Amino acid sequence: MTTEQKYEVAKRLNISELSEEEILTLLQETPNKDCGDVSLPCFKLAKVMRKSPVVIAEEIKNSFKTDETITKCEAVNGYLNFYFNTGKITETLINKILKEENNFGNSNEGEGKTICMDYSSINIAKPFHIGHLFTTVLGGSLYKIYKKLGYNPIGINHLGDWGTQFGKLIVAFKKWSSLELLNEKGMDNLLEIYVKFHKEAETHPELNDEARHYFKLIEDGDSEVTELFNLFKKITLEEVKKVYDRLNIEFDSYNGESFYNDKMDAVIKELEEKNLLVESEGAKVVDLEEYGMPPCLILKKDGATLYATRDLACAFYRKKTYDFYKNLYIVAYQQNLHFKQVFKVIDLMGYKWANDCVHIPFGMVSLEDGAMSTREGKVVLLRDALNRAAEKSLEKITEKNPNLQNKEEVAEQVGVGAVIFSTLYNNRIKDFVFSYDKVLNFDGETGPYVQYTNARINSIMEKIGTVNYSDADFSSLDNEDAENLVATLNQFQDTLRAVLNKYEPSFLSRYLVKLSQNFNKFYLTNRIVGEEKGVLTARYMLIKAVHIVIVEGLRLLGIEAPMKM
Repeated sequence: MTTEQKYEVAKRLNISELSEEEILTLLQETPNKDCGDVSLPCFKLAKVMRKSPVVIAEEIKNSFKTDETITKCEAVNGYLNFYFNTGKITETLINKILKEENNFGNSNEGEGKTICMDYSSINIAKPFHIGHLFTTVLGGSLYKIYKKLGYNPIGINHLGDWGTQFGKLIVAFKKWSSLELLNEKGMDNLLEIYVKFHKEAETHPELNDEARHYFKLIEDGDSEVTELFNLFKKITLEEVKKVYDRLNIEFDSYNGESFYNDKMDAVIKELEEKNLLVESEGAKVVDLEEYGMPPCLILKKDGATLYATRDLACAFYRKKTYDFYKNLYIVAYQQNLHFKQVFKVIDLMGYKWANDCVHIPFGMVSLEDGAMSTREGKVVLLRDALNRAAEKSLEKITEKNPNLQNKEEVAEQVGVGAVIFSTLYNNRIKDFVFSYDKVLNFDGETGPYVQYTNARINSIMEKIGTVNYSDADFSSLDNEDAENLVATLNQFQDTLRAVLNKYEPSFLSRYLVKLSQNFNKFYLTNRIVGEEKGVLTARYMLIKAVHIVIVEGLRLLGIEAPMKM
């Protein structure tokens, strides 16, 4: 059952006691094809219509007009079962996909609704490591799917560009680096001196006092120190952009923590005016004990602000600037409590849009031998992970297809695609242990398997050449494997809706594996090349529709689809 089938039934049913929307909520999938495609249980109508469900079902059946699309309406024990013409659905769907191409699955259901999306959120002057992979590709995929369904997504990279760590970096730079070295080695140099600072600080704790002094200079706008800070920021953004480009990730805003420095006072003042700020051991907090949470810390004893203060200012800024329909934070599950507190504070301030703020948690990425630490230098740079994946892909491609043109370009698409797909294949809330062997497994339910299926389809289409669609004999698709493949194609838009409903791109990656598997089953039992014209044309049209959906589905995950592999 697809959403389109439900709508087709709902708009035809004339039940005066129910609206079309109410009918839609009652329609459900049948347990098997013998019971039709869509079913309407009449039990909830019994109270309203003051008749037994069996009588109601019979009466509706007698007034329902069938046609070439819905061929049969059957009343069984208080259920109404509707049977669709599979052949007509097949022909209509294939023609629709071939006409719309990559616009297939588009919708205007999100028209006029802005979605603020906070994802990736890298730290300035720290390496873009494998731990950022989840939030980056998860946010990037949701962004593309929101846009496809007609929403106005605003991708926000909430940069970590404030805090004492920048004082540490300036101390480290002055002691162990230079402009020449920094320009030569870029982010690698920043990581080296950051790690060195923490090692040295273990035996020379006075370095931390020096770091606090330099961060205070940044806060005060000291020109020399600010110039250095901005250089660190420039080098970081130039470096991470290279990775974002490879992952097909885009942002509309890079407003980070420092952007909200002058926007917190208004929030603090409003909290005071509404008597929500109370003193606790010299600090200012919002008491949340009544809601089963510890207090939300707004100001430290020394008057310094915290993450919560900034995130409150940030939420108010986004509401005022974008008037969002939803405000999404794609941040690891360790921040569950933090966001619950922030959203509750907004609610207590009297703003109903607090309910439109959503934290989308995801599991943590760790190495096989434990968690990662930037301070210890124990990180896998995302750049290096992608490079290694592309290298491994090139080895496999050279082995299997040594004469392939543009091997390096295809290897990049396959390697990077493998990393993205493996990340988005499992439920987002699960922790992810990064393993090259698993990420680069090219067999089974993987990105390369889907990419190879698409390349295989492209090869078949190239062999066939040009066809005239009007020659198609769709009766040649009247078999189980063809019907399963068509049914899977028909689930594409519903899959995209399910992704947004649960913020779960794994639904799409799993769908693409299922579509690829169903194609391969179909191809085993349905010869294409060499068949007579009508059969060949219909089957060509079907596999081209599969090709279109695979390419678009991969794009929505941020993955390229090479035409040859």
